[in-house]
Amino acid sequence: MNRLSRWLLRAVLLVVFVLVVLIVGGAYDARWRLPDLKAWHRLKLDDVKAAELDEHFTFAQYQAREEKLFAEVHAFEAAIDPLERTPVNRYHPGSLSHPSSAGRDWNRSYETEPPVIRAGALMIHGLTDSPYSMRAVADVLRDNGVYSLTLRMPGHGTVPSGLVHATWQDWMAAIRMGVRHVRGKIPRDAPLILVGYSNGGALVLKYTLEALESDSDPRPAKLILLSPMVGVTPAARLAWWISRLGILPYFEKSNWIDVLPEYNPFKYNSFAANAGFQTASLTTAVQKDLASATSNGRLVDMPPILTFQSIVDATVSTPAVVHLLYDRLPKNGSELVLFDVNHLSGIDVFVQPADRSLVSSLFERQPRQYRRVLVTNSSATTRDVDAASVEPGSHDVARRPLGLAWPPQVFSLTHVAIPFAVNDPLYGIDDSPGIAGLLPIGRLSPRGERAVLTVGTDTLMRLSSNPFFPFIAERIGGWVAIVPAGR
Repeated sequence: MNRLSRWLLRAVLLVVFVLVVLIVGGAYDARWRLPDLKAWHRLKLDDVKAAELDEHFTFAQYQAREEKLFAEVHAFEAAIDPLERTPVNRYHPGSLSHPSSAGRDWNRSYETEPPVIRAGALMIHGLTDSPYSMRAVADVLRDNGVYSLTLRMPGHGTVPSGLVHATWQDWMAAIRMGVRHVRGKIPRDAPLILVGYSNGGALVLKYTLEALESDSDPRPAKLILLSPMVGVTPAARLAWWISRLGILPYFEKSNWIDVLPEYNPFKYNSFAANAGFQTASLTTAVQKDLASATSNGRLVDMPPILTFQSIVDATVSTPAVVHLLYDRLPKNGSELVLFDVNHLSGIDVFVQPADRSLVSSLFERQPRQYRRVLVTNSSATTRDVDAASVEPGSHDVARRPLGLAWPPQVFSLTHVAIPFAVNDPLYGIDDSPGIAGLLPIGRLSPRGERAVLTVGTDTLMRLSSNPFFPFIAERIGGWVAIVPAGR
């Protein structure tokens, strides 16, 4: 026993030693790898926290806190270093990247109301994102008689340092407040819909799974998910431990995974280590709730889910969406829409084998409980696309031309592109006129010398809008048209 105890102690000490080396080494790596931090990486704002968001906290109070918060941001902007007053700094008023250049600061929570309300929706944006990302979907819902509240999550829409301190519990508390507001805004018998993009998808899933176990929380009648964050890499947890050394001035950069110029008015480009840790913790909690609801039988009460997801996604795990979520769902009318790669681009041979095999496994002859739709090339010789669909319990594939096509030189969708139309003034890729004085990020296609730009070309050339958004609008319209009455 003494010998065994000694070996166990040595093993524990070895693990601790390795972790210390990784943490300290990661902190040194951040110190020397990352650029110098700016004032917006250090500013600490008084954003709302979960402890304040009790059952009596109202949306009106939430908006009042936002007003105070953005007053702090404007005061900060007025005092930034003159050297930072560049044409593409979002914190320089009057620049091509300042939120005011869009005509409205879409970083704040907002409501969208149809003439006649037949349903209500709470809309939750993604990590590092802002309410701007839900504009197109909010318009689709409004056109179909759905009132929506698009809620700014704590830590977002202001300065990147907001995500050094925010927690997923803050976000969940805000969602409960938002649900109460939407439920009180719509007729008593009108259904409630939850819409989540990326990290917002994980949050609305978490709320719904908790509501299955509660008799007091309003339950949604349906969910709409866009690039939902059901699974992410576990490496984010190590980044959080590295960031604990950020309290030391020498290692302050360890609070960050990426430090980039902030040229995007409605999304942070810099990425806080805490943000990655929070979303990793959130997705772990969602997966545990899904497993628990499956084992105790409560998942049979899960409302129908409509999801839009790219087969290739560098941010979230598409197989997790399929296997951890959809393959567990009861036969409740759920639908999974996947966007294939552009087979005419010749890129197939470079696609990861796991991504290629996912499509074939989904459309094999094994029936599933949910409707599967694949947006894919009509043939190997055209950029035109079809919707190939398989009904629940069936293995027969039906194809329908969509009248849409892959743009030239685009080989796939991306995680960030799903909710944006190609005519979006900021992220769109078509030739629609933008907004004068606003940097058209989506229309940038840099080709030239390397190591010249302050932002990597892989970032600038990542597809930021969805050529198939009209199909998303069509499916959402059909989805909400048959929403049953909610609780």
